Amino acid sequence: MSIKTRYILLFLISVAFCITASAQTKLQTGIWRGALKNSSGGELPFNFDVENVAGHQQLSIINGAERFKVTDVKTKGDSVFIHMPLFNSEFRLKQENGGLKGQWVRHSGNKESEMEFTAEPNTAWRFFKEPKEPAFNVSGNWAAIFNKGTKGEDNLVGVFKQTGSKLTGTFLSTTGDYRYLEGTVSGDQLYLSCFDGGHAYLFTATIKDSKTIIDGKQYSGLSSQDKWEAVKDANAKLPDAYSLTALKPGYKKIAFTFKDINGNNVSLTDNRFKNKVVIVQILGSWCPNCMDETNFFTSGYYQKYHPKGVEVIGLAYERTTDFAQSQKTLQQLKTHFNVPYPLLITGYTPGNGDPEKSLPMLAEFKGFPTTIIIDKKGDVRKIHTGFSGPGTGIYYTQFKNEFDGLTDKLLAE
Repeated sequence: MSIKTRYILLFLISVAFCITASAQTKLQTGIWRGALKNSSGGELPFNFDVENVAGHQQLSIINGAERFKVTDVKTKGDSVFIHMPLFNSEFRLKQENGGLKGQWVRHSGNKESEMEFTAEPNTAWRFFKEPKEPAFNVSGNWAAIFNKGTKGEDNLVGVFKQTGSKLTGTFLSTTGDYRYLEGTVSGDQLYLSCFDGGHAYLFTATIKDSKTIIDGKQYSGLSSQDKWEAVKDANAKLPDAYSLTALKPGYKKIAFTFKDINGNNVSLTDNRFKNKVVIVQILGSWCPNCMDETNFFTSGYYQKYHPKGVEVIGLAYERTTDFAQSQKTLQQLKTHFNVPYPLLITGYTPGNGDPEKSLPMLAEFKGFPTTIIIDKKGDVRKIHTGFSGPGTGIYYTQFKNEFDGLTDKLLAE
């Protein structure tokens, strides 16, 4: 065999090997079942759909009616790297026996947290392949108590919809909601979970009868665990979201100057905000309800009301005081939602009383998000605590109608 022939054969073998290796790294398309493992060894399951789009693979995380698209999916040999579009987290995985195994890594300031992760293809069920016949139907509103009898006791509203054994819904709190939960009722046991790239929730409970849920547990992330119970109550509701946060006596206005993503100082006294209705959005890129509120502002509200004289400005409280790190996570948020209004890096963190330090005219800060509505004279007219996102259904619709009505009223003054 001539040297030239040998080179040609080696070249063809190399090409064939590369093609074969490339084919092996592709994820199988279709519905997968993924499961995160918490510190107690329990599984937090969710489903995702892998698709081939324009020569690249992407996946959609499935939670109830939501399809959370993830386009940054890379493979190298038997390794798979999935970077989430929000919340600064990623999957570092290996392909094994047709499935995936590895870690979900969440970056939070200067810290990292990891959870074990496995996934199997061709698996559309979430908790059980064949759940038991449901003993009860839990559709409706529920008055829920978390951590009853403790310092952390909290009253929430559960909103569930059950069709057969399939269960969807959410919990509403004074600072927001648990977004799109999906799960199963199997016999007298309730299971719900949600994964959005930044937060992993698992809820379990026993359905005692058609009006009582007991022995509830909520698992959050790697090790957090809370207890809950609920009674059915069609009239269950939370306090008025406009009644929870206020200015200190004697104050009518707020004032601040912070740097935007590009390092430029932005103040509420700048000309662009004068004689305008101004919405101040207090947020963090780590906060799921803040992301839902950002989506609300950028998917219709800003486009409708900015030409009429409304300005929106975001004040970000990141989990680090490092400007460059905050800049990175906020740029990710800005790109994902195509945010047209300024996002300011306050340099303060969410805890340790920092929001009150940065805005000392606030009497008390309850949580993220908080939205301050300012009239054309620069006076604070209302402060809205929390956000009930699209996962809450009718509550989200009510909020949108109410907020639009308030904006119209202030513009007409």
